[in-house]
Formats: sequence, C-alpha cells, structure tokens
Amino acid sequence: MRAFGKLLVAALIIAGIYYFYVRRLPTASDGTAPTQAILLTAVKSDLLQIAQGERKYMALNSRCASFEELISSRTILMERAAERGGYTYTIECSGADFTITARHAPSPGDPSIRYPTIQVDQTLQIRETE
Repeated sequence: MRAFGKLLVAALIIAGIYYFYVRRLPTASDGTAPTQAILLTAVKSDLLQIAQGERKYMALNSRCASFEELISSRTILMERAAERGGYTYTIECSGADFTITARHAPSPGDPSIRYPTIQVDQTLQIRETE
C-alpha cells in the first residue's frame, strides 16, 4: 500500500509540472502559440541572416543583390532560397536602402493562428505588422 501511495504522489507531482510548465507556456504575443513563436523566431533569424548578407554584398559590389546572387556568391548560406514554414521572403531595393519582407499566405484553417508580416531593413531593425 505504501508503494501505491508513493506512486500516486509522484503521478500528482508530474501532472502538476505538466500543467504549469507545458500547458501554460507563455505566448510570444497575443494570439501566438508556443509552436508559432518558434516559427517566428526562425523567420526572424533568416531575415537577419539575409539582411547581413545583403549589407556585405552591397559593401563589396555597390548594388543590391537578389536571393540567387546572395546564395551563388555564398554571402548567405540557406538551403531554401526564399521560404520557411509557409513564409516567403522578398527583397526590395532603393539605392543603398533595402527592405526584406517575410509574408505568409492566409491560413485557411484556424483563424486564431497569427501570421504577421515581418520586415527588416539595412539598419537590421525587425518590425512585425499584421
């Protein structure tokens, strides 16, 4: 009977840990689930890598580059040229300024999932828009 009591106490402790640490994980922002926050972090990391590569390319070549040029010159090391998890990346150039944008197609499923548009510019400042 003691072993059963110890097993029951251990199960309650594990259930409590599950409830407070897994089920109640903080969200990155309103409407963003933990798994979605992971995707957004990866997309922001990609954007920073692309922006840093674009800055290097512009310093060496005095002009803006396309994704294909950045990849072929090995300025950025990406397996997938212009997408991740449903987000597609675009580069817009205007003289020495550039903006790299990540957009997600509208989700046909769950409307509570948030897919913000994310941008980074030559100052490496990341902005989220809806």
